[in-house]
Amino acid sequence: MRWPACLLVVFCALFSVPSARSQDTVRTMFPPVRGLHEMVGAANNLEVAAGMRMLAQGGNAVDAGVATVLAATVTEQSRVGLGGEIPILIKMKDKPVIVISGVGVAGSKATVQFFEKRTNEPWEQPGRIAPIPAIGPRAAITPGLVDGLLLALEKYGTLSFAQVAAPAIEYADEGFPIGEEFAEFLGELTQYHAFWPASFRFFYPNGVPPKRGEIVKMPALASTLRQMAAVEPKTKGDRAAKIRAVHDLFYKGDIAAKLADFMDSNGGLITRDDLAKFHAEQDEPRTTTYRGYTISKPGFWSQGPVMIEALNILEGFDLKKMGHNSPEYLHTVIEAVKLAFADRDRYYGDPKFSKIPEQILLSKEYAAERRKLIDPAHASMQSRPGELNASVAMVGGNGKSSDKDTTCVNAVDREGNAFSATPSGAWIPSVIVADTGIPLSVRMEVFVTTPGHANQLAPGKRPRVTLSPTIVTRDGQLVLIMSTPGGDNQDQAMLQTLLNILDFGMSPQEAVEAPRFQSTHFYNSFGFHEFTPGRVSIEGRIPKATIQKLTDLGHLVQPAADWSNTSAPTVIQLIGGVLNGGADPRRARFVFGR
Repeated sequence: MRWPACLLVVFCALFSVPSARSQDTVRTMFPPVRGLHEMVGAANNLEVAAGMRMLAQGGNAVDAGVATVLAATVTEQSRVGLGGEIPILIKMKDKPVIVISGVGVAGSKATVQFFEKRTNEPWEQPGRIAPIPAIGPRAAITPGLVDGLLLALEKYGTLSFAQVAAPAIEYADEGFPIGEEFAEFLGELTQYHAFWPASFRFFYPNGVPPKRGEIVKMPALASTLRQMAAVEPKTKGDRAAKIRAVHDLFYKGDIAAKLADFMDSNGGLITRDDLAKFHAEQDEPRTTTYRGYTISKPGFWSQGPVMIEALNILEGFDLKKMGHNSPEYLHTVIEAVKLAFADRDRYYGDPKFSKIPEQILLSKEYAAERRKLIDPAHASMQSRPGELNASVAMVGGNGKSSDKDTTCVNAVDREGNAFSATPSGAWIPSVIVADTGIPLSVRMEVFVTTPGHANQLAPGKRPRVTLSPTIVTRDGQLVLIMSTPGGDNQDQAMLQTLLNILDFGMSPQEAVEAPRFQSTHFYNSFGFHEFTPGRVSIEGRIPKATIQKLTDLGHLVQPAADWSNTSAPTVIQLIGGVLNGGADPRRARFVFGR
């Protein structure tokens, strides 16, 4: 029997098998993670488990965030250690966003004159040295991470230090299976750790680098963390007094003595008095509005305002009409990023020491003038900071700096409180202080020695860090939190991720996985501070025709592998009471919620 053509069409439509990918479905590498109550994002499952454990015990997002960071200082010393630094953004429900600067300062012996007279360190190539060494005791600033966490815990958490440190102590004491990156780095950096016997013993107790998945124990670090936890029950007073006692032990007590003695014996520039004077600080975020959303970032002692400047410029363009990752879109965003980074390189630094033209840099009026500098037909090749007469020009070197990095932690609890942080510093190769298990930071190298520059080295001054967590709100309510590793790339990677969500309606997981560019059109924050004009790497999933068009516009395009971008954000977005997580698979990020 023959069916009428119209009925045949209806039959096929009703009973055909659905295609594997519908027009509205995007399959992601990491499965979408959603929850109704709480969520934690970080670098690995062990860190996330530490944070979720605090939430299960009744702690809030700050407790979870602090525990996650402490776990990272054990399981992810490839990127962060207890002697490192941390900026933190916190939003308690129905309260404004606050910033905590857990960034250390240059020691009292750290002067421009000292480094101008320095000679090669044993691990440096003769005749090829950066202004400030990238490795070793003389690259260390005071540890800021510990007090940053303690300040957050005291003012906004609910649990004791002993409780939030418990997972980290267990990982260090009982052992954990070492991840691929950590194991790989230890294998590659053995020659550097050999310069410091304590470091070699700490990382290679069996004399050889551990293999991925091998159980690694850190008894010296476990002992230090346990010593810090043990001071609370011995201290009289309320919860805040007990947490402050942990601070005093680390910065004024036995641990401080070991740190200072080690620095003194190994040519370091930090004294016992430097440690005693250091305190993390609470600050107000720097903010802007973008298409009805409020974006909060750390201040000008970080590169956080770069995103604010770029968003202010981009708000004047119809990015959605251009099309996601079209040649016009990529060119526009790349050029906006260049302008924002030019201001960073010229004007950002510790506001306690340098006059920063903050109001101008963050203003919509300034952005409107900067927007006019974007030529739709040509890529710029110069660093073009605004003419604000507030700092001298950046001076770049001729060497090639090695990439530096960090990690990320984000947490939201069932009450709607949020914690977003970028823990970093004391990465390997690191100098381990005697029998403490504490690695020293090397953040001193971010300073410049150029007289009159906003980021010029001075004793007691914070270096302008690349670390840059993000909180987005609307009408005072939480929308999303986000942070990422990636050094100089952090804010341009998060900018693209944020645009993917706000302008193109992607889910967090889609947004972090979408192909990205990575410009190096700035003065490197590390080492030689070299400037590389026009260069931009483009991931291979972006069509060749688009890459060719960008090349025609004058961009010095470096085609890259499909998943090669060096940043890897985690994102937690709140939509209609549902927590939506994003974890970038490029660097094996991890997110879990319930």
